[in-house]
Amino acid sequence: MNLTIRSESQSDYLSITMVNDLAFGQQNEGLLVEKLRKNQDFIKELSIVALFGGEVVGHILFFPVGIDNGTLQHRALALAPVSVLPEFQNMGIGSQLIQVGLKKSAEAGFHSVIVVGHPDYYLKFGFKPASLFDIKAPFEVPEDVFMAKELVPDGLSGVSGVVVYPDEFRDV
Repeated sequence: MNLTIRSESQSDYLSITMVNDLAFGQQNEGLLVEKLRKNQDFIKELSIVALFGGEVVGHILFFPVGIDNGTLQHRALALAPVSVLPEFQNMGIGSQLIQVGLKKSAEAGFHSVIVVGHPDYYLKFGFKPASLFDIKAPFEVPEDVFMAKELVPDGLSGVSGVVVYPDEFRDV
């Protein structure tokens, strides 16, 4: 499959919303991306699309979050959402988006990424239970689905606390 993977452009906005809506069978994730795009912390280079035949078939977003230990707040990224059109799923597009996104995230100077997702899927990318780093979710979630990944050696050394998501995550 001949894919092009690149950062989003303004002409991709409607397609990104559609891909998220169709991939998840609801409008929450597409709406989340639209809202996050308006947040001052949005990093355009970390909103990444996969194109096949010039059409957007997949999307991933990495968005800055904090990890607050009550005294300090460390900067990290949240991987959310990752989506692929249903007819293109199980072809490795999501994996390619994650790999490119993790590389771009490290190049942007981030040291870690947080994700809520299927452990069997994300473990293959080097994610581990966030509890191993003493990092907690701000909401109830099974321990094995709340994960973290160091993008650089010891990227979470000395980091602990509760992840602070922007308000947009709570709004959808």
